[in-house]
Amino acid sequence: MATATAPVQEAHYSFFKSVEESFDKAAKFTKWEKGILEQIKACNAVYRMKFPVRMEGNRIEVIEAYRVQHSHHKLPCKGGIRFSDEVNQDEVMALAALMTYKCAIVNVPFGGAKGGIKINPRHYTPFQLESITRRYTAELVKKNFIGPGVDVPAPDYGTGEREMSWILDTYTSLRPGEIDGAGCVTGKPVALGGVRGRKEATGLGVFYGLRELCNVKEDMEKLGLTPGLEGKKVIVQGMGNVGYHAAKYFHEAGAKVVCLIEWDGAIYNEQGLNPDEVLKHRNDTGSIVNFPGAQNLAKNTDGLEQDCDILIPAALENVIHGGNADRIKAKIIGEAANGPLTPEADEILNAKGVIVVPDMFLNAGGVTVSYFEWLKNLSHVRYGRLGKRFDENMNIHILSVIEEMTGRKVNEQERKFIAHGADEVDLVYSGLEETMIAALHEVRDVMNQNKDIKDMRTAAYVCAINKVGVAYESLGIFP
Repeated sequence: MATATAPVQEAHYSFFKSVEESFDKAAKFTKWEKGILEQIKACNAVYRMKFPVRMEGNRIEVIEAYRVQHSHHKLPCKGGIRFSDEVNQDEVMALAALMTYKCAIVNVPFGGAKGGIKINPRHYTPFQLESITRRYTAELVKKNFIGPGVDVPAPDYGTGEREMSWILDTYTSLRPGEIDGAGCVTGKPVALGGVRGRKEATGLGVFYGLRELCNVKEDMEKLGLTPGLEGKKVIVQGMGNVGYHAAKYFHEAGAKVVCLIEWDGAIYNEQGLNPDEVLKHRNDTGSIVNFPGAQNLAKNTDGLEQDCDILIPAALENVIHGGNADRIKAKIIGEAANGPLTPEADEILNAKGVIVVPDMFLNAGGVTVSYFEWLKNLSHVRYGRLGKRFDENMNIHILSVIEEMTGRKVNEQERKFIAHGADEVDLVYSGLEETMIAALHEVRDVMNQNKDIKDMRTAAYVCAINKVGVAYESLGIFP
Protein backbone atom coordinates (compact mmCIF):
# COMPACT_ATOMS: atom_id res chain seq x y z
CA MET A 1 0.00 0.00 0.00
CA ALA A 2 1.41 3.39 -0.96
CA THR A 3 1.90 5.94 1.75
CA ALA A 4 1.25 9.65 1.68
CA THR A 5 4.09 12.03 2.30
CA ALA A 6 3.54 15.72 3.04
CA PRO A 7 5.53 18.15 0.90
CA VAL A 8 8.74 19.31 2.52
CA GLN A 9 8.78 23.05 3.00
CA GLU A 10 11.62 25.32 3.91
CA ALA A 11 11.26 26.66 7.46
CA HIS A 12 9.69 30.13 7.74
CA TYR A 13 8.48 29.78 4.14
CA SER A 14 6.07 32.55 3.18
CA PHE A 15 3.98 32.10 0.06
CA PHE A 16 3.31 35.83 -0.19
CA LYS A 17 7.00 36.58 0.23
CA SER A 18 7.83 34.20 -2.62
CA VAL A 19 5.32 36.04 -4.83
CA GLU A 20 6.97 39.33 -3.88
CA GLU A 21 10.41 37.90 -4.66
CA SER A 22 9.25 36.84 -8.12
CA PHE A 23 7.69 40.27 -8.59
CA ASP A 24 10.91 42.06 -7.60
CA LYS A 25 12.96 39.83 -9.91
CA ALA A 26 10.75 40.84 -12.84
CA ALA A 27 10.28 44.50 -11.88
CA LYS A 28 13.84 45.43 -12.90
CA PHE A 29 12.93 44.53 -16.48
CA THR A 30 10.11 47.11 -16.52
CA LYS A 31 10.10 50.90 -16.95
CA TRP A 32 8.04 51.71 -13.84
CA GLU A 33 9.41 53.81 -10.99
CA LYS A 34 9.67 52.37 -7.49
CA GLY A 35 6.49 54.00 -6.13
CA ILE A 36 4.26 52.59 -8.84
CA LEU A 37 5.84 49.17 -8.42
CA GLU A 38 5.17 49.31 -4.67
CA GLN A 39 1.52 50.15 -5.34
CA ILE A 40 1.13 47.31 -7.84
CA LYS A 41 2.70 44.86 -5.38
CA ALA A 42 0.75 45.89 -2.27
CA CYS A 43 -2.48 44.27 -1.07
CA ASN A 44 -5.05 47.07 -1.05
CA ALA A 45 -7.49 45.58 1.45
CA VAL A 46 -7.29 42.66 3.88
CA TYR A 47 -10.45 41.63 5.74
CA ARG A 48 -9.80 39.15 8.54
CA MET A 49 -12.89 38.11 10.41
CA LYS A 50 -14.10 35.79 13.14
CA PHE A 51 -17.76 35.02 13.48
CA PRO A 52 -19.88 32.60 15.54
CA VAL A 53 -21.98 29.88 13.97
CA ARG A 54 -24.45 27.76 15.95
CA MET A 55 -23.97 24.07 15.22
CA GLU A 56 -26.09 21.05 16.06
CA GLY A 57 -26.53 20.39 19.76
CA ASN A 58 -26.78 24.14 20.44
CA ARG A 59 -22.98 24.39 20.27
CA ILE A 60 -21.40 27.65 19.05
CA GLU A 61 -18.19 27.53 17.01
CA VAL A 62 -16.11 30.60 16.16
CA ILE A 63 -14.96 30.52 12.54
CA GLU A 64 -11.86 32.28 11.20
CA ALA A 65 -12.09 33.59 7.63
CA TYR A 66 -10.49 36.03 5.19
CA ARG A 67 -11.16 38.07 2.06
CA VAL A 68 -8.28 39.93 0.43
CA GLN A 69 -8.61 42.46 -2.38
CA HIS A 70 -5.14 42.79 -3.78
CA SER A 71 -5.69 45.39 -6.50
CA HIS A 72 -8.35 47.94 -7.40
CA HIS A 73 -6.77 49.03 -10.69
CA LYS A 74 -9.82 47.42 -12.30
CA LEU A 75 -13.14 46.53 -10.73
CA PRO A 76 -14.66 44.24 -9.72
CA CYS A 77 -12.02 42.23 -7.92
CA LYS A 78 -12.12 38.51 -8.66
CA GLY A 79 -10.94 35.40 -6.88
CA GLY A 80 -12.05 32.11 -5.41
CA ILE A 81 -12.99 31.08 -1.89
CA ARG A 82 -11.29 28.03 -0.42
CA PHE A 83 -12.29 25.91 2.56
CA SER A 84 -9.20 24.45 4.20
CA ASP A 85 -7.79 24.14 7.69
CA GLU A 86 -4.48 25.39 6.20
CA VAL A 87 -5.98 28.79 5.29
CA ASN A 88 -4.05 31.74 6.69
CA GLN A 89 -3.60 35.41 5.86
CA ASP A 90 -0.25 34.93 4.12
CA GLU A 91 -1.68 32.32 1.76
CA VAL A 92 -4.80 34.32 0.92
CA MET A 93 -2.74 37.47 0.25
CA ALA A 94 -0.41 35.53 -2.05
CA LEU A 95 -3.27 33.97 -3.98
CA ALA A 96 -4.99 37.35 -4.32
CA ALA A 97 -1.79 38.84 -5.73
CA LEU A 98 -1.47 35.99 -8.22
CA MET A 99 -5.06 36.65 -9.29
CA THR A 100 -4.19 40.25 -10.14
CA TYR A 101 -1.28 39.18 -12.33
CA LYS A 102 -3.20 36.25 -13.79
CA CYS A 103 -6.13 38.41 -14.88
CA ALA A 104 -3.74 40.93 -16.42
CA ILE A 105 -1.89 38.32 -18.47
CA VAL A 106 -5.05 36.76 -19.91
CA ASN A 107 -6.66 40.17 -20.48
CA VAL A 108 -9.57 39.65 -18.10
CA PRO A 109 -10.59 43.07 -16.69
CA PHE A 110 -10.57 42.27 -12.97
CA GLY A 111 -8.43 43.15 -10.00
CA GLY A 112 -7.19 40.19 -7.98
CA ALA A 113 -8.88 38.90 -4.82
CA LYS A 114 -9.08 35.72 -2.77
CA GLY A 115 -11.05 34.36 0.13
CA GLY A 116 -10.69 31.54 2.60
CA ILE A 117 -12.45 29.94 5.54
CA LYS A 118 -10.22 28.05 7.98
CA ILE A 119 -12.12 24.78 8.21
CA ASN A 120 -11.76 21.24 6.94
CA PRO A 121 -15.04 20.73 5.04
CA ARG A 122 -14.82 16.95 5.56
CA HIS A 123 -15.42 17.52 9.27
CA TYR A 124 -18.74 19.34 8.79
CA THR A 125 -22.20 18.28 7.67
CA PRO A 126 -23.81 19.95 4.64
CA PHE A 127 -26.11 21.84 7.02
CA GLN A 128 -23.12 23.17 8.99
CA LEU A 129 -21.26 24.13 5.81
CA GLU A 130 -24.31 26.01 4.60
CA SER A 131 -24.56 27.92 7.88
CA ILE A 132 -20.85 28.84 7.72
CA THR A 133 -21.01 29.87 4.05
CA ARG A 134 -24.11 32.02 4.51
CA ARG A 135 -22.69 33.75 7.59
CA TYR A 136 -19.41 34.40 5.75
CA THR A 137 -21.35 35.93 2.86
CA ALA A 138 -23.31 38.13 5.24
CA GLU A 139 -20.03 39.40 6.71
CA LEU A 140 -18.78 40.23 3.21
CA VAL A 141 -21.99 42.11 2.42
CA LYS A 142 -21.66 44.16 5.63
CA LYS A 143 -18.24 45.45 4.60
CA ASN A 144 -19.06 45.76 0.88
CA PHE A 145 -16.59 43.01 0.01
CA ILE A 146 -18.94 41.31 -2.46
CA GLY A 147 -21.05 42.47 -5.39
CA PRO A 148 -21.14 42.29 -9.21
CA GLY A 149 -19.27 45.58 -9.52
CA VAL A 150 -17.17 45.28 -6.36
CA ASP A 151 -15.82 41.79 -5.69
CA VAL A 152 -16.93 38.54 -7.32
CA PRO A 153 -15.96 35.25 -5.59
CA ALA A 154 -15.75 31.83 -7.26
CA PRO A 155 -15.06 28.22 -6.26
CA ASP A 156 -11.62 27.12 -5.13
CA TYR A 157 -10.16 24.26 -3.12
CA GLY A 158 -12.93 22.67 -1.02
CA THR A 159 -15.80 24.58 -2.62
CA GLY A 160 -17.99 24.17 -5.68
CA GLU A 161 -21.36 24.93 -7.25
CA ARG A 162 -23.23 24.16 -4.03
CA GLU A 163 -21.35 26.76 -1.99
CA MET A 164 -21.67 29.35 -4.77
CA SER A 165 -25.46 28.77 -4.77
CA TRP A 166 -25.57 29.51 -1.05
CA ILE A 167 -23.54 32.68 -1.57
CA LEU A 168 -25.84 33.85 -4.37
CA ASP A 169 -28.99 33.19 -2.36
CA THR A 170 -27.64 34.98 0.72
CA TYR A 171 -26.45 37.97 -1.31
CA THR A 172 -29.73 38.40 -3.20
CA SER A 173 -31.75 38.08 0.02
CA LEU A 174 -29.69 40.89 1.58
CA ARG A 175 -29.70 43.01 -1.61
CA PRO A 176 -33.23 42.46 -2.96
CA GLY A 177 -34.08 43.89 -6.36
CA GLU A 178 -30.49 44.22 -7.55
CA ILE A 179 -30.93 43.51 -11.25
CA ASP A 180 -27.39 42.19 -11.77
CA GLY A 181 -27.32 40.29 -8.48
CA ALA A 182 -26.55 36.96 -10.19
CA GLY A 183 -23.16 38.44 -11.13
CA CYS A 184 -22.08 38.62 -7.47
CA VAL A 185 -20.47 35.17 -7.72
CA THR A 186 -19.38 32.78 -10.47
CA GLY A 187 -19.06 29.01 -10.65
CA LYS A 188 -22.80 28.66 -10.09
CA PRO A 189 -24.98 25.82 -11.43
CA VAL A 190 -26.25 26.53 -14.95
CA ALA A 191 -29.81 26.68 -13.59
CA LEU A 192 -28.82 29.66 -11.42
CA GLY A 193 -26.97 31.61 -14.09
CA GLY A 194 -23.80 29.56 -14.38
CA VAL A 195 -22.12 28.97 -17.72
CA ARG A 196 -21.60 25.65 -19.47
CA GLY A 197 -17.96 24.60 -19.49
CA ARG A 198 -17.02 26.19 -16.16
CA LYS A 199 -16.36 22.93 -14.31
CA GLU A 200 -13.64 21.69 -16.70
CA ALA A 201 -12.33 25.17 -17.52
CA THR A 202 -9.11 25.18 -15.47
CA GLY A 203 -8.00 21.72 -16.57
CA LEU A 204 -8.92 22.47 -20.19
CA GLY A 205 -7.00 25.75 -20.02
CA VAL A 206 -3.93 23.88 -18.77
CA PHE A 207 -4.28 21.53 -21.73
CA TYR A 208 -4.67 24.36 -24.26
CA GLY A 209 -1.63 26.22 -22.89
CA LEU A 210 0.70 23.22 -22.80
CA ARG A 211 -0.53 21.94 -26.16
CA GLU A 212 0.34 25.28 -27.73
CA LEU A 213 3.80 25.24 -26.11
CA CYS A 214 4.38 21.74 -27.48
CA ASN A 215 3.54 23.03 -30.95
CA VAL A 216 6.34 25.62 -30.80
CA LYS A 217 9.09 23.92 -32.82
CA GLU A 218 11.86 26.19 -31.50
CA ASP A 219 11.13 25.39 -27.83
CA MET A 220 10.72 21.66 -28.45
CA GLU A 221 14.07 21.49 -30.27
CA LYS A 222 15.80 23.01 -27.22
CA LEU A 223 14.34 20.21 -25.10
CA GLY A 224 15.14 17.48 -27.62
CA LEU A 225 11.45 16.81 -28.23
CA THR A 226 9.36 16.66 -31.38
CA PRO A 227 6.47 19.13 -31.75
CA GLY A 228 2.97 17.99 -30.81
CA LEU A 229 1.50 15.90 -27.99
CA GLU A 230 1.41 12.48 -29.64
CA GLY A 231 3.31 9.96 -27.52
CA LYS A 232 4.57 12.44 -24.94
CA LYS A 233 4.76 11.03 -21.42
CA VAL A 234 2.72 12.98 -18.89
CA ILE A 235 2.53 12.81 -15.08
CA VAL A 236 -0.35 14.50 -13.25
CA GLN A 237 -0.36 15.11 -9.52
CA GLY A 238 -3.91 15.43 -8.21
CA MET A 239 -7.10 13.78 -9.41
CA GLY A 240 -9.39 16.59 -8.35
CA ASN A 241 -11.35 18.68 -10.80
CA VAL A 242 -8.30 20.34 -12.39
CA GLY A 243 -5.96 17.34 -12.47
CA TYR A 244 -8.60 14.92 -13.73
CA HIS A 245 -9.65 17.13 -16.63
CA ALA A 246 -6.05 17.95 -17.58
CA ALA A 247 -5.17 14.25 -17.61
CA LYS A 248 -8.32 13.41 -19.58
CA TYR A 249 -7.62 15.93 -22.34
CA PHE A 250 -3.97 14.89 -22.66
CA HIS A 251 -5.01 11.23 -22.88
CA GLU A 252 -7.58 12.02 -25.57
CA ALA A 253 -4.98 14.02 -27.53
CA GLY A 254 -2.69 10.99 -27.82
CA ALA A 255 -0.26 11.67 -24.95
CA LYS A 256 0.63 8.88 -22.50
CA VAL A 257 -0.45 9.61 -18.94
CA VAL A 258 2.14 7.33 -17.32
CA CYS A 259 1.64 8.31 -13.67
CA LEU A 260 -1.20 9.67 -11.56
CA ILE A 261 -0.60 10.91 -8.01
CA GLU A 262 -3.08 11.41 -5.19
CA TRP A 263 -2.73 12.22 -1.49
CA ASP A 264 -2.92 8.54 -0.53
CA GLY A 265 -0.68 7.05 -3.22
CA ALA A 266 0.62 7.05 -6.79
CA ILE A 267 0.28 4.60 -9.68
CA TYR A 268 2.54 4.12 -12.69
CA ASN A 269 2.21 2.40 -16.05
CA GLU A 270 4.76 3.10 -18.78
CA GLN A 271 2.17 2.22 -21.47
CA GLY A 272 -0.22 4.87 -20.17
CA LEU A 273 -3.27 5.12 -17.91
CA ASN A 274 -6.84 6.00 -18.82
CA PRO A 275 -7.91 8.76 -16.37
CA ASP A 276 -11.59 7.84 -16.69
CA GLU A 277 -10.89 4.23 -15.72
CA VAL A 278 -8.68 5.35 -12.82
CA LEU A 279 -11.42 7.70 -11.61
CA LYS A 280 -13.96 4.87 -11.74
CA HIS A 281 -11.56 2.66 -9.77
CA ARG A 282 -11.18 5.39 -7.14
CA ASN A 283 -14.94 5.87 -6.90
CA ASP A 284 -15.40 2.09 -6.48
CA THR A 285 -12.56 1.48 -3.99
CA GLY A 286 -11.91 4.87 -2.40
CA SER A 287 -8.34 5.11 -3.72
CA ILE A 288 -6.37 5.11 -6.98
CA VAL A 289 -3.89 2.56 -5.60
CA ASN A 290 -4.08 -1.08 -6.74
CA PHE A 291 -5.41 0.02 -10.13
CA PRO A 292 -5.33 -3.06 -12.42
CA GLY A 293 -2.22 -3.13 -14.62
CA ALA A 294 -0.47 -0.29 -12.76
CA GLN A 295 2.42 -0.32 -10.31
CA ASN A 296 1.91 1.23 -6.87
CA LEU A 297 4.80 3.54 -5.94
CA ALA A 298 6.31 3.36 -2.46
CA LYS A 299 5.51 7.02 -1.70
CA ASN A 300 3.14 9.32 -3.53
CA THR A 301 5.90 11.93 -3.90
CA ASP A 302 7.97 9.36 -5.84
CA GLY A 303 5.56 9.94 -8.70
CA LEU A 304 6.93 13.45 -9.21
CA GLU A 305 10.39 12.04 -9.86
CA GLN A 306 9.48 9.49 -12.55
CA ASP A 307 10.75 9.88 -16.10
CA CYS A 308 8.38 11.98 -18.24
CA ASP A 309 8.19 14.82 -20.74
CA ILE A 310 5.50 16.86 -18.98
CA LEU A 311 4.83 17.08 -15.24
CA ILE A 312 1.58 18.73 -14.13
CA PRO A 313 1.32 19.43 -10.38
CA ALA A 314 -2.40 20.10 -9.98
CA ALA A 315 -2.98 19.82 -6.24
CA LEU A 316 -0.89 21.30 -3.43
CA GLU A 317 1.49 24.22 -2.96
CA ASN A 318 5.25 23.73 -2.57
CA VAL A 319 5.33 20.08 -3.71
CA ILE A 320 8.53 20.73 -5.68
CA HIS A 321 11.14 22.33 -3.45
CA GLY A 322 14.84 22.53 -2.78
CA GLY A 323 14.85 18.98 -1.44
CA ASN A 324 13.56 17.23 -4.56
CA ALA A 325 13.92 19.65 -7.50
CA ASP A 326 17.23 18.15 -8.68
CA ARG A 327 15.53 14.72 -8.95
CA ILE A 328 12.73 15.95 -11.23
CA LYS A 329 13.18 14.42 -14.69
CA ALA A 330 10.42 16.28 -16.55
CA LYS A 331 11.41 18.61 -19.39
CA ILE A 332 8.26 20.71 -19.06
CA ILE A 333 6.44 21.54 -15.82
CA GLY A 334 2.94 22.97 -16.13
CA GLU A 335 1.78 24.58 -12.90
CA ALA A 336 -1.90 23.69 -12.77
CA ALA A 337 -1.98 24.29 -9.00
CA ASN A 338 -1.20 27.63 -7.34
CA GLY A 339 2.43 27.84 -6.19
CA PRO A 340 3.51 24.19 -6.59
CA LEU A 341 7.18 25.26 -6.91
CA THR A 342 9.16 27.12 -4.28
CA PRO A 343 11.58 29.87 -5.45
CA GLU A 344 14.54 27.58 -4.71
CA ALA A 345 13.04 24.83 -6.89
CA ASP A 346 12.46 27.39 -9.63
CA GLU A 347 16.16 28.30 -9.68
CA ILE A 348 17.29 24.66 -9.76
CA LEU A 349 14.93 23.68 -12.58
CA ASN A 350 15.67 26.77 -14.66
CA ALA A 351 19.39 25.98 -14.38
CA LYS A 352 18.66 22.47 -15.68
CA GLY A 353 16.92 23.93 -18.75
CA VAL A 354 13.42 22.79 -17.72
CA ILE A 355 10.60 24.95 -19.12
CA VAL A 356 8.37 25.90 -16.20
CA VAL A 357 5.01 27.22 -17.41
CA PRO A 358 3.84 29.28 -14.42
CA ASP A 359 0.52 29.11 -12.62
CA MET A 360 0.08 32.83 -13.23
CA PHE A 361 -1.50 32.16 -16.58
CA LEU A 362 -1.53 28.39 -17.10
CA ASN A 363 -4.33 27.82 -14.59
CA ALA A 364 -6.22 30.95 -15.67
CA GLY A 365 -8.90 28.87 -17.40
CA GLY A 366 -11.14 29.11 -14.35
CA VAL A 367 -11.10 32.89 -14.09
CA THR A 368 -11.40 33.24 -17.88
CA VAL A 369 -14.61 31.23 -17.99
CA SER A 370 -15.78 32.94 -14.79
CA TYR A 371 -15.41 36.18 -16.73
CA PHE A 372 -17.65 34.73 -19.45
CA GLU A 373 -20.18 33.75 -16.77
CA TRP A 374 -20.09 37.24 -15.25
CA LEU A 375 -20.69 38.80 -18.68
CA LYS A 376 -23.59 36.40 -19.22
CA ASN A 377 -25.12 37.47 -15.90
CA LEU A 378 -24.80 41.16 -16.76
CA SER A 379 -26.24 40.70 -20.26
CA HIS A 380 -29.05 38.40 -19.06
CA VAL A 381 -28.84 36.21 -22.17
CA ARG A 382 -27.37 32.76 -22.78
CA TYR A 383 -24.42 32.52 -25.15
CA GLY A 384 -25.51 31.21 -28.55
CA ARG A 385 -29.19 31.96 -28.06
CA LEU A 386 -29.28 34.78 -30.61
CA GLY A 387 -27.11 33.29 -33.33
CA LYS A 388 -27.18 29.48 -33.14
CA ARG A 389 -30.21 28.83 -35.40
CA PHE A 390 -29.23 31.54 -37.85
CA ASP A 391 -25.77 29.97 -38.23
CA GLU A 392 -27.25 26.48 -38.67
CA ASN A 393 -29.72 27.62 -41.31
CA MET A 394 -27.00 29.52 -43.17
CA ASN A 395 -24.59 26.56 -43.01
CA ILE A 396 -27.26 24.21 -44.37
CA HIS A 397 -28.05 26.64 -47.18
CA ILE A 398 -24.37 27.00 -48.15
CA LEU A 399 -23.91 23.22 -48.04
CA SER A 400 -26.97 22.67 -50.24
CA VAL A 401 -25.65 25.15 -52.82
CA ILE A 402 -22.24 23.43 -52.88
CA GLU A 403 -23.85 19.99 -53.23
CA GLU A 404 -25.99 21.23 -56.12
CA MET A 405 -22.97 22.81 -57.86
CA THR A 406 -20.71 19.77 -57.44
CA GLY A 407 -23.29 17.04 -57.80
CA ARG A 408 -21.91 15.34 -54.68
CA LYS A 409 -23.67 14.65 -51.39
CA VAL A 410 -22.04 14.53 -47.97
CA ASN A 411 -23.01 11.77 -45.53
CA GLU A 412 -25.34 12.42 -42.61
CA GLN A 413 -22.55 12.63 -40.02
CA GLU A 414 -20.66 15.23 -42.05
CA ARG A 415 -23.87 17.14 -42.68
CA LYS A 416 -24.57 17.41 -38.94
CA PHE A 417 -21.01 18.57 -38.26
CA ILE A 418 -21.04 21.24 -40.99
CA ALA A 419 -24.53 22.46 -40.12
CA HIS A 420 -23.87 22.75 -36.38
CA GLY A 421 -24.28 26.26 -35.01
CA ALA A 422 -22.24 27.24 -31.97
CA ASP A 423 -24.02 26.86 -28.64
CA GLU A 424 -22.86 28.08 -25.26
CA VAL A 425 -20.22 25.45 -24.50
CA ASP A 426 -18.74 25.75 -28.01
CA LEU A 427 -18.31 29.49 -27.58
CA VAL A 428 -16.88 29.09 -24.08
CA TYR A 429 -14.31 26.54 -25.28
CA SER A 430 -13.43 28.73 -28.25
CA GLY A 431 -12.95 31.81 -26.07
CA LEU A 432 -10.86 29.84 -23.58
CA GLU A 433 -8.65 28.37 -26.31
CA GLU A 434 -8.03 31.79 -27.83
CA THR A 435 -7.24 33.27 -24.41
CA MET A 436 -4.70 30.59 -23.44
CA ILE A 437 -2.95 30.59 -26.81
CA ALA A 438 -2.71 34.39 -26.88
CA ALA A 439 -1.40 34.50 -23.30
CA LEU A 440 1.31 31.94 -23.98
CA HIS A 441 2.59 33.86 -26.98
CA GLU A 442 2.46 37.19 -25.13
CA VAL A 443 4.73 35.73 -22.45
CA ARG A 444 7.05 34.17 -25.05
CA ASP A 445 7.24 37.52 -26.85
CA VAL A 446 8.45 39.18 -23.64
CA MET A 447 11.22 36.57 -23.39
CA ASN A 448 12.18 36.99 -27.04
CA GLN A 449 12.34 40.78 -26.71
CA ASN A 450 14.65 40.68 -23.68
CA LYS A 451 17.35 38.00 -23.81
CA ASP A 452 18.20 38.67 -20.14
CA ILE A 453 14.87 37.10 -19.12
CA LYS A 454 15.62 33.39 -18.92
CA ASP A 455 12.38 31.89 -17.58
CA MET A 456 8.67 32.09 -18.31
CA ARG A 457 7.71 33.05 -14.75
CA THR A 458 9.76 36.23 -14.87
CA ALA A 459 8.41 36.98 -18.36
CA ALA A 460 4.84 36.45 -17.12
CA TYR A 461 5.39 38.86 -14.22
CA VAL A 462 6.87 41.45 -16.58
CA CYS A 463 3.84 41.09 -18.84
CA ALA A 464 1.44 41.47 -15.88
CA ILE A 465 3.31 44.36 -14.24
CA ASN A 466 3.32 46.32 -17.49
CA LYS A 467 -0.43 45.89 -17.97
CA VAL A 468 -1.31 46.82 -14.39
CA GLY A 469 1.13 49.75 -14.53
CA VAL A 470 -0.54 51.09 -17.67
CA ALA A 471 -3.95 50.78 -15.97
CA TYR A 472 -2.78 52.73 -12.91
CA GLU A 473 -1.13 55.34 -15.12
CA SER A 474 -4.34 55.74 -17.13
CA LEU A 475 -6.32 56.29 -13.93
CA GLY A 476 -4.23 59.41 -13.29
CA ILE A 477 -3.84 58.66 -9.58
CA PHE A 478 -0.09 59.33 -9.65
CA PRO A 479 0.57 63.10 -9.81
